[in-house]
Amino acid sequence: MKKVRKAVFPVAGLGTRFLPATKAIPKEMLTVVDRPVIQYVVDEAREAGIEHFIFVTGRNKAVIEDHFDIQFELNHTLAQRGKDDQLAKLQRLQPLPGQTSFTRQQEPLGLGHAVWCARELVGDEPFALLLPDMIMQSEKSCMKEMVELYDNTGGNIIAVQECDPAEAHKYGIVGRGEETHNGFRITSMVEKPKQGTAPSNLFINGRYILQPEIFAILESQERGAGNEIQLTDGMLRLEQDQRFFGYHYRGRTFDCGSPEGFVEANVAFALARHDLSAKMAGAIEELLVDMKPAPLQKTG
Repeated sequence: MKKVRKAVFPVAGLGTRFLPATKAIPKEMLTVVDRPVIQYVVDEAREAGIEHFIFVTGRNKAVIEDHFDIQFELNHTLAQRGKDDQLAKLQRLQPLPGQTSFTRQQEPLGLGHAVWCARELVGDEPFALLLPDMIMQSEKSCMKEMVELYDNTGGNIIAVQECDPAEAHKYGIVGRGEETHNGFRITSMVEKPKQGTAPSNLFINGRYILQPEIFAILESQERGAGNEIQLTDGMLRLEQDQRFFGYHYRGRTFDCGSPEGFVEANVAFALARHDLSAKMAGAIEELLVDMKPAPLQKTG
C-alpha cells in the first residue's frame, strides 16, 4: 500500500459570489484574520504529512503561485529591520523547493475535470484532495485523521459531517456501514438525494483520499449536473471495484466560498487567537447590544 504523499487543490474557480472583491484577487487569497484561505488548507495537508502540493489553477491565479514562492526583497527588508518574528513566520510557511506544482484547468468543466487535470503530476499513487473553499478548525486536522484511517484500511477515504436531516437533499450523502478503526465502511453515495430518501445525514465535506484509478474513470466520465464532469459520478463508478471508507469529522467546517461562511470563519479564528480573543469578544458583544431593537415606548 503506497503512502499518501501528494495533495491536489482545485483553485480555478472564479469566486463570483465575492464580486467585486474577486475581480482582481483570487477568492483563495482572501484572508481569514491574517492568512489567505488557501494557506489554511495547505497547512492542514502539511500537518497530515503531505510532501507535494499540486494546484489546479486558472487564469488570473498567478498570485497563488507567488504566495508560495520566496519574496527575497520582503525577507531582506524584514531582516534589515530586525523583524525576526515575522521573518521566521514566513519561513515556517514556505514550502521547500520542488514541493509545489501548478497546472491549468483551461475550461470550467467541474470538479471532476479539475481533478483529472492533475493526473500527470499525481501519477500512479493515492492522493489527497482538499477543496480550498472549506477550512477546518479542530485540535487535530481532518486530513491527518483521514491519513491515519487510510494507513489501516487502504482504499478510498471520504470525510463527512452531520447535517440537519431536512437539509440532506442539498448535499452529497453517504450510507454508513460497519465501524472500522476510526472510521466506517461507506455503503452508498448519493448526490443531492430527494427529500426523505437520504441513506443518512452524513454529508461529504470537501476532503478525500482517492486511488489513481479515478483518473481513467474521469477521462471517460460523461457530463452530469450543470453540464460538468462531476467527481461524485466518478467515485460511484470507482466504488464498483474499490472500497470506500468514511471518516466522521467532528470539528468545525467553514464554507469560505460563501460570504456568510467567510465572515463566520474570520470571527471563529479570531476568537481562537490568544492575542485577539478578548478584544474580539468585547467588540462582538458591543455590536450585538447595539443591534438589539429599542424597547417600545408607552403612549397615552
